Amino acid sequence: MKLTKYALVAVIGSSLAFPAVSQPGPGGGRYAFSNNNTPGWSLMTPEERSTHQQKMWSFKTYDECKAYQAEHHQLMESRAKEQGKTLPVPRANACDRMKSSGMLK
Repeated sequence: MKLTKYALVAVIGSSLAFPAVSQPGPGGGRYAFSNNNTPGWSLMTPEERSTHQQKMWSFKTYDECKAYQAEHHQLMESRAKEQGKTLPVPRANACDRMKSSGMLK
């Protein structure tokens, strides 16, 4: 019985501690591109999404990011038009967010 109590305390304690340990601290983790913040996400194939993310993370300068962003937006806008859809406006500019977080110069 005593062993069962200790086992129960250990399981509960570790399950409560796990979420706190797994959370990234300040500056932890990359900006996540997704359907919530990338206009045209639903118009891209999974491979295109992956390529888009890798490209966005590869930029060193704000100007590179903005140039690609304009090109990508134009492509997604034409796809949306072909499908009779309207391309949503992003809530925030990814290049601006990346620059403000120090990812771009």
